[in-house]
Amino acid sequence: MMLKNKIFNLTFIKIFLILTIFNISFYSFAEIIILSECKNNKDTFKKNEYVIDLNKSLMTRNFIYDKKTYKKYKLTDINTQKENSITRFIYEENNSILTDKIGYPQFYTQLHFERDSLEVKIKTVINDEYGTQILSKCKKIEIFDKVS
Repeated sequence: MMLKNKIFNLTFIKIFLILTIFNISFYSFAEIIILSECKNNKDTFKKNEYVIDLNKSLMTRNFIYDKKTYKKYKLTDINTQKENSITRFIYEENNSILTDKIGYPQFYTQLHFERDSLEVKIKTVINDEYGTQILSKCKKIEIFDKVS
């Protein structure tokens, strides 16, 4: 009986240690950057924000068109919604955060963010020649270190 208790206790301790080690390894640190109150150079919005989740490698843009901009886009695209959300994969290159490329290999665009910058830029590449233009200027930046 005493031997069974020792074996049970040792087994219990081993299982506890293994679960504790696995649990610690699942904790990860993620950085989330939120750019909000962004003013676009071309259109006007009630809400325009960018949420950059570096852990998930995703950028989500949440925006609500104002009345004028909504009418403009609704005329040319019947599927236009007043409230929108766009998600793109992102990657880091040097001190920049870039969205996935949209377009063909000879011509593509992508959003370009720099850490601690309130500007959202659009990068356009045509036949290996690129240009960068400011798309939006944001009033607020928040950086969160998330433990999950």
